[in-house]
Amino acid sequence: METQLARTRRARRVHRLLAQRYPDAHCELDFTDAFELLVATVLSAQCTDARVNQVTPALFAAYPDAHALAAADRARLEALIQATGFFRAKADNLLRLAAQLVAEHDGQVPGRQADLVRLPGVGRKTANVVLGDAFGVPGLTVDTHVGRLSRRLGFTAHEDPVKVETDLAALIQRKDWTMFNHRMIFHGRRTCHSRRPACGACPVLRLCPSGGIGETDPVKAAALVKGPVPA
Repeated sequence: METQLARTRRARRVHRLLAQRYPDAHCELDFTDAFELLVATVLSAQCTDARVNQVTPALFAAYPDAHALAAADRARLEALIQATGFFRAKADNLLRLAAQLVAEHDGQVPGRQADLVRLPGVGRKTANVVLGDAFGVPGLTVDTHVGRLSRRLGFTAHEDPVKVETDLAALIQRKDWTMFNHRMIFHGRRTCHSRRPACGACPVLRLCPSGGIGETDPVKAAALVKGPVPA
């Protein structure tokens, strides 16, 4: 059985290898400030980042800050975000979120998790995204990719995102949390796919307890990778 020390060393080695594979890893939602990132992250629920990025330019042109969004016409707002899915529920959350930002924070996005999770439509995952990428506060965001990869890599046995976050926090240095998150998401989107992971093109294959569950032939695996495969 792997000891906690051995798992910690392996996890940090995995992170170093992912950093080499994905030196440009970053949040793939387009934003210019904390407000835009918060809104985009709320819209990204059950929607791809690419689709959200198609919607937000017009949305932010119409509603550039919390005060404007709080006063938005609901029908117009719904029309602008319809492509992200579940647009009525998302519109409701955005209107209430903006109103709360105006009422309690003078229209500014707070930089504390305790304040963020009190906002409508904002859970721990969204709060960590905003803290990490808008405020530079290290955070672990356990989305579908991070959860899946963490279990495959043997970093956790849990399905519950909060428990996965706790397990990862014990393995990865706090200063690396945000970038570890981005690199895991990049790896999940590009190589370690849900249905058919490209094991033969994976930089952490030898460190992965699940290595070999996907395509192991290097040539066939490389064809499964989304994006260039380093030599």
